[in-house]
Parts: sequence; structure tokens; C-alpha cells
Amino acid sequence: MNPERAGWKTISRAIHFEDKNLSVATEVVRTPARAEPRPWTIVHRKAAVVIAPMTAAGEIILIRQERIPVRSAIWEVPAGQIDDANDSTLQEIEKVALSELREETGYQLAADGELVSLGTYFSSPGFTDEKAHLFLARRVEMSEEGNKHEESESIVDCRSFTPREVARMVTNGEIRDANTLAICARLIASGLLSFYG
Repeated sequence: MNPERAGWKTISRAIHFEDKNLSVATEVVRTPARAEPRPWTIVHRKAAVVIAPMTAAGEIILIRQERIPVRSAIWEVPAGQIDDANDSTLQEIEKVALSELREETGYQLAADGELVSLGTYFSSPGFTDEKAHLFLARRVEMSEEGNKHEESESIVDCRSFTPREVARMVTNGEIRDANTLAICARLIASGLLSFYG
């Protein structure tokens, strides 16, 4: 749906910063509920893929990655940006998801595995338009090549956890990034994962 046709109107846009991954702009916008335009600073960011890798035993593969903005290494599911999601088909987005899975964890889909689309979500719609495509990679196995992180990534650990362990990590605040919390919620709501079953 084109937001301009749904009653949203961008009056002006001033870009403050822009690089290959994101732009920061102040936009003056008229919304369907407010006739008076209002300014809003927005981070426009590439769309992303977020993958929950599940082994044949039903365990979830998590990576522990150093995150400079929060000065901490945190447990999370693998994820990555899509270079041009606007021009990508679902099949191309799925290829990005499988590539990120392999690069960040060293795992790949088993011969009898499947990649299940779980829809999309907005990571933090109060300041960014970043949209993430959620996937369950069910029945993953270690690839022969292992992981091949990008130099910009700082992944310090990768291992599998039972659903109960993941639930404990969520409860104890060991898992605290939006992507992992969102995909856990989507998996539970879809009946694809039970923390206590």
C-alpha cells in the first residue's frame, strides 16, 4: 500500500546524514488523523531478515554478538540487511536469509529442511522504518564450510539451546534484542514453538 494514497502526505524532507545502510532525515508529514503537518526525525534503514534456526532435536541456534551501541555481548538469532528489499522477490529474500544463517552460525538447511516465512515486523517504528522479514529455518545442520562472518561482525559464540533454556534466557534478560524477542513471540503465536510443552 502506498502511504501517500492512504492519507499520509510528506510535505518536506531534510536529510541530515546518509550512507549505504541508512539515512537520517527530518520530515514534515500530514497524517490521516491530523490535518496540521508535524515534523518527525526518521532513520530510514534497509529491510532485514531475521532467522530462527531449529535443529532436528528442536533446539534453537543462537549467536552471542558484541554490540557496540549497548556496550555488551548479547545472545540473539542471526539477522542481516537486504541490499534492496524493494526490488526483491520473496525467493530472493529467502536466499539472503539462508546466506545470513550460514555466514553467522555455520549452519544450513538439512536436505529435508524447510524455510518457513513468519511475516514481517517493524523493529522500532517510533524512529525508524526498518522492516524485518522473519523466518524459521527448521531442521538445520552444520555446513562443511562453517561460519564466515563479515569483518564488521563480532560473533564470540554460537550454540544450540532448548526451548526451555530460551524461555529462561528471555525471562532473565539474557535475550533482550527486539529481533529475537519478536521472532520468539511469532513462533509461539503460530504454534511452531512451545517453551513449556
